[in-house]
Order: sequence, then structure tokens, then C-alpha cells
Amino acid sequence: MAAIQVNDVVTRVGQLLQDTTHIRWPLAEKLQYITDAAREVCFYKPDACVKTSVVNLVAGTKQGIPADGTTLIDIVRNMGVGGATAGTAPRAVTREILDAQLPGWHASTASAEVKHYTFDPQNQKVFYVYPPQPSSGMGSLELVYSAEPANAAENGTLDLDGTWVPAIVNYTLYRCYSKDAEYVANANLAVAYYQAFNAQMTARTAAEQAADINRNSAGTNPNVRAAGV
Repeated sequence: MAAIQVNDVVTRVGQLLQDTTHIRWPLAEKLQYITDAAREVCFYKPDACVKTSVVNLVAGTKQGIPADGTTLIDIVRNMGVGGATAGTAPRAVTREILDAQLPGWHASTASAEVKHYTFDPQNQKVFYVYPPQPSSGMGSLELVYSAEPANAAENGTLDLDGTWVPAIVNYTLYRCYSKDAEYVANANLAVAYYQAFNAQMTARTAAEQAADINRNSAGTNPNVRAAGV
């Protein structure tokens, strides 16, 4: 993934605003809007800010994603004690199943190898593992999670794929023109750029669904099955 160059976004925004010297909209203000744009993208599309990391677990069942994370996306595999030994893939289960079948699962026999995990979308930075982790010699997991973008800085980068540049530019222009929304022309421009941003987010979601290899593979796509492929 090629990171977005912040200066590239600043240049494009400045040209469209006819404010390349940052008179009407100071550079610091534009950088804040670019930061907000990146975070807005990640709000609507958590997978746009995805990271993969090996996380050392703590004792017990309750675990957390890395400090820069906003939501858990997937748990890929066990990585052993120390985080360097690939192991089995834990399976996701609902907490209701664990509670019903193993009411005392939070206090069951500990093991460093995770067999199951459960995640509540209403508590996005926390997940639970079964069996519980021991008090020493804890295991580790390879996690896929959405990370909060860092603040945009001059000469810096945004940890987003370059295909998101148009959406970030449109959102930044929406915020810039909203500053002068008392002028009808600028208010209209603000609305237009925000609509363009929303349209790009919607179109991106539709395009990803159409190109989803899991949805289109044999055995999952009814059209493929029907064709006998």
C-alpha cells in the first residue's frame, strides 16, 4: 500500500481553492481538515485503515487491540508464546453460545493457545478468548484491526492507500468552504463537495462488494455454482 503524501493533498486543495500560499485558509487549518478527512474515511470504511499486528495476550479472557486501534476486524491465527510461532486459527463464536454451553468459561482451565474468540461490535476495542490465558507464559495472536490515522503533518504521510486521495480532497474542500458558508456560492460548493465525498464512499463500497473474491468464488456465489464452475 502506497501511503498518501500530505503535501500532494495540500497542493491539490490549494489549487482548487486558488489559495496555494495559504492566505485565506492557513496551512495548519488545511492540515486539520485533511486529518478529519482521513478519520472520516476510516469511520465509514474501517478496512481503509487496516493494520496487521502480532499482539501479546494478557492473563484471563479479556483482551484488547493495540493502542492505535479503533476496531477489531479479524483474528487470523495463534502465534505462540513470544509471537514468532504460527499456530492454529481460532474460531469466532458468539458470547451467547459460550455463556450457554460453558457458563464458567471465564474461569476454566487456562491455555496459551486460543481456540475461540468472541467480539461485541458495541465494544470495539475489546475481545474475549477461550480458554483463558494463563498467569504466565501467555500466548499471542495475529490481529487485523482498523487504526486511527495520525495527524496530517507537512511533509508527512497518511497511512491510507493512494486511491483515497480524491475522497480526502473532496472532504477537505467541503470543510474549507464551510468556513465561508455565509456566502451562498461557498455554501453551495461545500454541499457539492460533501455530496461528492459521500458518493465516492458509496461507490467504493459497491465496487468492493462486486470484486469480493470470497463472494465470487465457487461455493459461495450461487451464479458460479449454477454454472457448474
